[in-house]
Amino acid sequence: MGDSFITIIAIFLAAVLMFVFPLMSMSERTDDVSELAVQTATTEFIDKVRTTGKLTLEDYDKYVSTLTSTGNSFDIDIELQLLDENPGVKTTQAEMTKIGENLYYNFYTSQVEQLLKDNARITLKEGDRVAVTVKNTNQTISQILKKFFYQIAGNDTYQITAQHAGIVTATGTQRY
Repeated sequence: MGDSFITIIAIFLAAVLMFVFPLMSMSERTDDVSELAVQTATTEFIDKVRTTGKLTLEDYDKYVSTLTSTGNSFDIDIELQLLDENPGVKTTQAEMTKIGENLYYNFYTSQVEQLLKDNARITLKEGDRVAVTVKNTNQTISQILKKFFYQIAGNDTYQITAQHAGIVTATGTQRY
């Protein structure tokens, strides 16, 4: 009786070592590759907006398409901070040493998407700020396995995330 019990435990441990741990390792590697792809796409998207001075509907759709090509769903948070042209009337825009503070008007994801839907383009100027944060909303295989084996509680645990921000370096041209 004792030998058969030990044999059953040994078979169970062998099955766990042969199947579960490699599956966890491969699923974590898949998440790492997805996270790298998402981080690269986010960096390229923000850098293109920064260097061209414009955010187009075509670029945004291409960015979203790149994210969803990883097989995951994402929550995308965009923040545009548009520099006020007239914070203090004492100096010109070309001179960045103004008296007082620079004032920014913030636009967030829903407002940005609405502006893109209405105009197909948002023209930015030098000194504006743009930031994007991306988090996956679905549970990956790695998250499911971690939850099962490590008993991680809560639904707010996300595995794939990326963020990038920067200051616009060129004023976009407005062509309609």
